[in-house]
Amino acid sequence: MHQQTFAEVTFERYRKPTRRERFLDEMNRVVPWGELVALIEPVYPKAEGPGRPPGGVERMLRLHCLQQ
Repeated sequence: MHQQTFAEVTFERYRKPTRRERFLDEMNRVVPWGELVALIEPVYPKAEGPGRPPGGVERMLRLHCLQQ
């Protein structure tokens, strides 16, 4: 269990969101992740044989969108 410091308790609610946090919040509001994942999942590679399994569909989709 983490005990909060005085600074965390007192000032956290006044902290201004970062540009990154604002951008990711906006992206979560406007992108229909569930619908896109449902479209991509049938053609997304499955883990077969040796080697590293592919990353999750939603994770890879989010990374792709961030790169754009």
